[in-house]
Formats: sequence, C-alpha cells, structure tokens
Amino acid sequence: MRKLTFTTLLLIALQCTWAQETTINLFNGENLDGWVNHGEEKWFVENGELICESGPKAEYGYLSTVDFYDDFELTLEFKQEADGNSGVFIRSTFEGTKVSGWQVEVAPPGKDTGGIYESYGRGWLIKPAPEKDKNLKMGEWNTLKIRAEGSNITSWLNGIQMVHLEDEKIGEGKGAIALQIHDGGGIRVKWRNIKLTRLNVD
Repeated sequence: MRKLTFTTLLLIALQCTWAQETTINLFNGENLDGWVNHGEEKWFVENGELICESGPKAEYGYLSTVDFYDDFELTLEFKQEADGNSGVFIRSTFEGTKVSGWQVEVAPPGKDTGGIYESYGRGWLIKPAPEKDKNLKMGEWNTLKIRAEGSNITSWLNGIQMVHLEDEKIGEGKGAIALQIHDGGGIRVKWRNIKLTRLNVD
C-alpha cells in the first residue's frame, strides 16, 4: 500500500511538472521576439504591455507568432483604449495582410466579442448570445480564454463561456496565433499576459 501511494504521488508530481513545462509565455513583456508583423500598422511594447495602433494607412494589420500551434488553451488580457476593433486568430497563415484562418472576435460593445469568424471564407460561424455582451468591460482589462482541441473551439470572456463550436474545417487547420488590428483607423488596444498551454502533447 505504501509503495502504491508513493507511486501515485510521484505520478501526480510528474503531471504537475509537465503542465508547468508546457505553458508558454508568448509575449515576454520586453520586445516582439517570437512574433512577425504583417502590414504597416503599429505594434510596440510600452511599460510591459503589447500595444497596437492604427497607422497612417489605417489598414488591416496582424502580429503573428513565428511558431504554429494546433491544440492549445490560450489566455490573455486586453484593454480597448480607442474603438477596440481587433481579434485573436488561431491556426492561421498569411500572404501579406491576407489571412487564412479563424478569428475569435475582440470588438467594442455590441459587436460580438468572443464570437468566431472565418476570414476570406464563410464569415461568421457563431456569435455569442446578445445578453453575454455585458461581460465585456470597455476601457478596462478583460481576460479572454480560447481552447482549441481538434474540431472543438470554445471561448470565455472574464470567466463566462461565450461560444462553443465544433467545426471539421477548423479541426484540419494548421497555423499561428495572431493578434489583429482592424482597418478604418482610430484603433488602440493593449495586450498582456499572453500564455499558451499545449494540449495532447506526446
């Protein structure tokens, strides 16, 4: 019995160590190492925060991870300081500023933050119920969580589940994590604590 208990405790300890080792800080709080800028919009670090702003051309812009991530749980914080029309892309690839992939929406009130949109494809796949929009705190820090596992995608905003979608096409997707700045100008969004935990790691 004592041997069995020791083995069980050892397995638990190893699992905890494994979980810690597979959590990645995608943003180091100092610079944009590990990221690629697509477009001419502004991405920079200030006071340990990642900031995106509209540039002179006011076009679409993206900041994507160098590495690709398939199955993961991603958490981050965002603050919309002006307009706030942005988003978090998953399993996405880029040709200039043309993106192939799926966006979990980050937007001003009434514009479906937490919903899932397919760019240059089927458009909106799922939007949150209208009453969930109250979970967004415009002008304050919000926590967004995205879980992508196979064909299943779930989003949470400030601890409340916004949507769950099962989609075969998303399940086949391969690509990077990316942050978006929408076209139109006048946008400024801050990001911090961007952390990813891999799932189903052998």
